[in-house]
Amino acid sequence: MKLLLKIAKNEFRHLFYSPIAWFLLIVFLVQCAIFYVIPVFHMALTQDMVLANNMHRGLGKLEPDPMTAEVFLRGGLFSYAVSNLYLFVPLLTMGLISRENNSGTSRLLFSSPVRLREIVLGKYAGIMFFNLLLIAVVGIFMSTGAFNIRHVDYGLLISASLGFYLIVCACSAIGMYMSSLSNYQIVSALATFTIIFVLGRIGSLWQKYDFVRDLTYFLSLQNRTGKMLTGLVTTKDVIYFLAVSGMFIGFTLVRLKNGRESKPWYVRTGRYAAVAVVTLAVGYLSSRPALTGYWDATGNKRNTIHPRTQQLLRNLGDSSLEVTLYTNLIDQNAMAGLPEMRNSFYMARFWENYLRFRPDIRFKYVYYYDVDDRDSTPYKYLPGKNLDQIAAEMADGMDLDTSLFLPPAEIRRQIDLKSEGYRLVMQLRHKGRTEFLRTFVDGFIWPDEMVVDAALKRLVEGKSPRFLYVTGQLERSILQRADRDYYGPVNAKTGRRALVNIGFDVDTINLSLQDIPPGISGLVLADPRMELPPLVMEKLRKYVREGGNMMLLGEPGKQYVMNPLLRELGVQMRYGQLVQPTFDETPDMVKPYLTDSCAGLAEESIMLALRRANALGVKADTATTLMPGVTALEFADSAFSVAPLAMTMPGRAWLKAGPFVRDSTLPPMDPAQGDAYQASFPTILGLTRNIGGKEQRIVVCGDADFISNARVAGNFFGNAFYSWLSNHEFPIYTPGEPAKDTQLSITGDAAGLQKTIFLWVVPGILLAAGMILLIRRKRK
Repeated sequence: MKLLLKIAKNEFRHLFYSPIAWFLLIVFLVQCAIFYVIPVFHMALTQDMVLANNMHRGLGKLEPDPMTAEVFLRGGLFSYAVSNLYLFVPLLTMGLISRENNSGTSRLLFSSPVRLREIVLGKYAGIMFFNLLLIAVVGIFMSTGAFNIRHVDYGLLISASLGFYLIVCACSAIGMYMSSLSNYQIVSALATFTIIFVLGRIGSLWQKYDFVRDLTYFLSLQNRTGKMLTGLVTTKDVIYFLAVSGMFIGFTLVRLKNGRESKPWYVRTGRYAAVAVVTLAVGYLSSRPALTGYWDATGNKRNTIHPRTQQLLRNLGDSSLEVTLYTNLIDQNAMAGLPEMRNSFYMARFWENYLRFRPDIRFKYVYYYDVDDRDSTPYKYLPGKNLDQIAAEMADGMDLDTSLFLPPAEIRRQIDLKSEGYRLVMQLRHKGRTEFLRTFVDGFIWPDEMVVDAALKRLVEGKSPRFLYVTGQLERSILQRADRDYYGPVNAKTGRRALVNIGFDVDTINLSLQDIPPGISGLVLADPRMELPPLVMEKLRKYVREGGNMMLLGEPGKQYVMNPLLRELGVQMRYGQLVQPTFDETPDMVKPYLTDSCAGLAEESIMLALRRANALGVKADTATTLMPGVTALEFADSAFSVAPLAMTMPGRAWLKAGPFVRDSTLPPMDPAQGDAYQASFPTILGLTRNIGGKEQRIVVCGDADFISNARVAGNFFGNAFYSWLSNHEFPIYTPGEPAKDTQLSITGDAAGLQKTIFLWVVPGILLAAGMILLIRRKRK
């Protein structure tokens, strides 16, 4: 061990007094400075502007991004430092072994009473010590970040530093082996660059072949530091870097040993093979889900699934969960489900978070091609061809073997996917029950935690809340896609936040022909255009009297339809329409704000922000919802406890009683025509009362458009209603702990001075110190 440390010390000394090493150290410092001080400077200027304009008061700034990740990860210091390693490591390691050969000291070194492994390990330890100088450079900016960022996330910085150091050491081991292959340092540097480049890209090669997929993905450096850079340390990633470093150290030993001994080619080759086999075996065993350990180093545990999700996975019991991915070649999401995307996209970006807590999940894959018999879209793109020929053309365009995909007749014998539109979909199976887990046409494709939790809970419990939508009087339809209807937010299987994807069952009911079944979670009456028949009215009144939950949505001009039923609740829709003049919208586009009572509706992010605003004493009138065409509500002598959920901005709206034409000049308020003005008008009410031993809940809205298909993109309110009406059974919200590191503690002026110091002063001092050190060294 003493000899090993002496060799390491000598190697470190050589690097420390090397002009190339000092040059690279200064360049690395400048690079880190650029990717730290410039983002901090711009963020500080933005924060100063926000604070100067008092823009921090309101819900829009209660959920800012964590500053630690913004500065160091997302296009920040660590991201660029890792991606640019190939510029530094080859030049640092190109002379580790070849320098001894060129100077003639290798014969003396190898003939000395020192074991070969001590020489190799000592040289590698020397480069590891020098790598700590790179960590020290990064540490300068981490320490500065601790002063620049309030409540900086230390765990994230520690994890990212560990990932950076491990990949530097792994690349150094590669460089040392390349240095042993050639006496020419430039050749060693080029070879090191090539190997690092290959290992960085090999994970995307030959991924369509089952035999080599896991092998090449394991060998790849690509994304191995990704988790650690985001604060998640896994044993399989740490062991991977140790195994890769050990493999190339072993290759170096084998190379030097083969050079000193005269052995047959198969013995020399066998030594390399033995090192590689041991490395692969260690890597394979360490990557098994059951043997993988995890440490989420982030302050708010944002890399860990919610405790509610963990509990659902535990509720599966001793029986394993089987997941079958059905990939349709003709679906627009087909690429995400192909074999080459399995490791990097399907498992790494989606299922690995769940395998951490349930390593016995079993996965199956089925590939097919099929379309609905009524869908002619594929035939329009390739006219004159049948489905088999179309599939063959598409497979050829993706460089895929058509035999991988089952034909329509075969897949239809196995499973009925017509209800899923023959899209990319997963089927969960547990104890004989099945649930579909859908994908979506957006940037992420895979379902998020809320959607997964809904499927898991339905799978385990076999039940879910059920809402019925009244039909028969031209109400809003959950089956039609017109702007006024409710298909998108309720029944669209392609909608990530549609009710059918977050745990609810939905259906329609015609009360003229059917009775209201017992056990439903709620009834929805959305903007009937015709007066309700006496039979329908009686069934609705009976349902309300018996304590049923309900949502009632009306529209201006239809007050005469809704008010007879609302009278039972002590609520009325006022005649007329609310008008709110604004610069950007027509006057009928009213933007009421959410009241404090909304905070208890659900755990939607906006509702949680309201709760935090109330706790902090922040005025939260910036949380609004657009209601295009709304009337005011009033209540008196109600048997219910009534709480306004949304109200117009004080002094900004009035009730227009007469005819209103939205695209004409705004008429002035005229009390003589019945126009009414008050400080604020309620537009949504929440009603509660105890009846039959449970709390009855009813929502009344003066507008039916704000949760329609036309507004589905910005709809966060509708799901909160359904959560409240179903007693929060669904959706299963998984809110993360708010980040604390959301503000800088440095001003724009100070950040500008800091930028000058790190970009010019510190590199200048380091350059001067290096020059003095090297000149004095040369004189001696």
